[in-house]
Amino acid sequence: MHELGIVFHMVDLLEEVAAEQKLTRISKVVVDLGEVSGVVTEVFDDAWTWASNRSDVLRGAELEVHQIDAVTICNDCGKVYGTVEHGRTCPHCASGNTELLRGREMEIREIEAC
Repeated sequence: MHELGIVFHMVDLLEEVAAEQKLTRISKVVVDLGEVSGVVTEVFDDAWTWASNRSDVLRGAELEVHQIDAVTICNDCGKVYGTVEHGRTCPHCASGNTELLRGREMEIREIEAC
């Protein structure tokens, strides 16, 4: 369950930001989570609830997760397609010479303080 480790790292980072910005409370955190990041959203949510409620700055903070769709480009034909639907093989030319453009990321997009 690497989700808990990710959340611990997020909590540490958010506490540092709060200290730097002299925030007493963060009420909401918005996260972009890639479709193929390997993070299980339900486990991530549970880990967030558990870990954030142990932080004075984050206690009760809402977590909003936005999924970033996985998109792949074919280096042979140049077409872009949905990774989850088609995998690593281009549905347009059947090439395996492809690269993931997005969908693996996990980023804090926004922090709301009160």
